[in-house]
Amino acid sequence: MKVAEQFVQILVQAGVEQVYGVVGDSLNPVVDAIRRTPDISWIGVQNEEGAAFAAAAEAQITGRLAVCAGSCGPGNTHLIQGLYDANRSGAPVLALASHIPSAQIGTSFFQETHPERLFVDASTWCETLSSAAQMPRMVRVAIQQALGSSGVSVIVMPGDVADLDTTDPTGEGSYCIEHGRVVPPASQVQRLADAINAADTVTLFCGVGVRDAHAEVMAFAETVKAPVGHSLRGKEWIQYDNPYDVGMSGLLGYGACHDAVHEADLLVLLGTDFPYDSFLPGSHTAQVDHNAAHLGRRTPLEVAVHGDVGETLRALAPLVETKTSRRFLDDMLSRHERALTRVVDAYTDELRQRVPIHPEYVADVLDELAADDAIFTVDTGMNNVWAARYLTPNGRRRVLGSFLHGSMA
Repeated sequence: MKVAEQFVQILVQAGVEQVYGVVGDSLNPVVDAIRRTPDISWIGVQNEEGAAFAAAAEAQITGRLAVCAGSCGPGNTHLIQGLYDANRSGAPVLALASHIPSAQIGTSFFQETHPERLFVDASTWCETLSSAAQMPRMVRVAIQQALGSSGVSVIVMPGDVADLDTTDPTGEGSYCIEHGRVVPPASQVQRLADAINAADTVTLFCGVGVRDAHAEVMAFAETVKAPVGHSLRGKEWIQYDNPYDVGMSGLLGYGACHDAVHEADLLVLLGTDFPYDSFLPGSHTAQVDHNAAHLGRRTPLEVAVHGDVGETLRALAPLVETKTSRRFLDDMLSRHERALTRVVDAYTDELRQRVPIHPEYVADVLDELAADDAIFTVDTGMNNVWAARYLTPNGRRRVLGSFLHGSMA
């Protein structure tokens, strides 16, 4: 068995069904191994950047490992934008960066680059496979690193190494795909409860971290009579079936979210690493996040809670006093309704017969005609504005875009 064949067998064991890429000389052993292996296929794309974005999209939709590959030199260099996007979006992707012949590395050989340096900033793990003896362990480490860190692993493999005979049996391997939930310390939960109880008005601002906590957020919002705003990445997980919705803040914002965020006695950030600090009040803020490194890096905090959003809200529920006044909530809901009527709907209701038609109207019609489980892909720029304002989530639809890296097309 060749190293390339063993590499492909391990991908199949990990549940990988396709590899996206562009065929090139240094990739020939791997591509040929895929051709001869049942249950996995090679998906040719126009360029390697598209391969990396395709893998990132697959990983985000399925939650499973996805794989892309690029041949040596300019081939794998094209992967960089898609891998940056995948890594920042939390997509478990394994990238194979093929390399020039081992004996030529360091001699300024044809198409020589340094992929082991290039991909470090776009990945959580990047190593060079330089001998058959590193198999199959190194590939399994790369796979678990991508799954465990929800990010990108890059294996740099010279074409001649891929064609070597293996030295160790493939064996079997299992991978931890589902992540555990971070239970917050009781002391942090109590401090958050104390801050909420002391505040007359509370606003919740939600990101992608509320993905599995929709019911908990709704129950909590009812208890503390809080308007609920969201980031762009949080929209698909919290806006649907939400009687407390006040829209979105940030550069693409709409509705009453900005007012609700700035006028509340306490802002609670739930599962969001919202980067635009100029849209945050800069004070009277609490934050809950499963990643402790996110806490306080966008705005000063009165309370920081390291925990999964759902786990935190369930622990918080018996400690929080029910607020009786809906004045703040109803005021923000009223402002939000006026903003929708006067601004958002103005581009779709009264101008349906306009020639040329408004792009907002196209987005509105697309939203109406699309399936309940449609997957929307959104380019950068104004496309993000139209998606944020006119695509209606329902808990089954998905919206994918380069929302953190901002790569075009």
